[in-house]
Amino acid sequence: MLELSNVSVKYGGFSAVQNIDIHVEKGELVVLLGSNGAGKSTTFNAISGLQKPSTGTITFEGSPIHGKAPDKIVQSGIVQCAEDRKLFPQMTVKENLIMGGYVHRRKRKQVNRSLEEAFELFPILYEKKDDAAGSLSGGQQQMLAIGRALMSKPKLMLLDEPSIGLAPLIVEQMFEVIQKINKDGTTVLLAEQNAFAALKIADRGYVYESGSIVVKGSSDELLANDTVRKAYIGA
Repeated sequence: MLELSNVSVKYGGFSAVQNIDIHVEKGELVVLLGSNGAGKSTTFNAISGLQKPSTGTITFEGSPIHGKAPDKIVQSGIVQCAEDRKLFPQMTVKENLIMGGYVHRRKRKQVNRSLEEAFELFPILYEKKDDAAGSLSGGQQQMLAIGRALMSKPKLMLLDEPSIGLAPLIVEQMFEVIQKINKDGTTVLLAEQNAFAALKIADRGYVYESGSIVVKGSSDELLANDTVRKAYIGA
């Protein structure tokens, strides 16, 4: 479904990621692990069209997408849920969700149905639908960011650090929701520092270090890998 081949991204003279190869099959939940600044967000930005690779190719469903404009990539079925959520704080919860369905704005029935589905997935958002997004708690804002991303009916969702800054109980709920989204048919590529929680729900993973992929394998293989356990799981 998604294929990154020999992708490098530079910011001026600095190489943020070097020669990475990643593939994601339809229906999978794949995790990118690594510390802050390891290159996970840069990879997402390259896939989303926000950053042009200096080398390599990115294909989605067999068609090259590197070099395409971000809005064209959204239309092709890829949506990114950014680490800092990028909500519109003064707008209501409902207005933020409707913005997520902008790509389907001419299909009013579909947008309304997607809105219902977001409220079914996150009942608290329905309760607060007329509240300003900026008034929500951190966990509720993350729910809104995910709900807004789902409004575009993505084939592939890029989730960047969804657990960051959240209380442990909320993190657990968040990963349950991500697993449900995947089981309901959306392919998920997840970037996470919380390796243990991510690997419990993922099929496979890639471990980043200083912009390169240093380990890859199934979730079970990565959980059993001593280096991964010491660096990211604390065992």
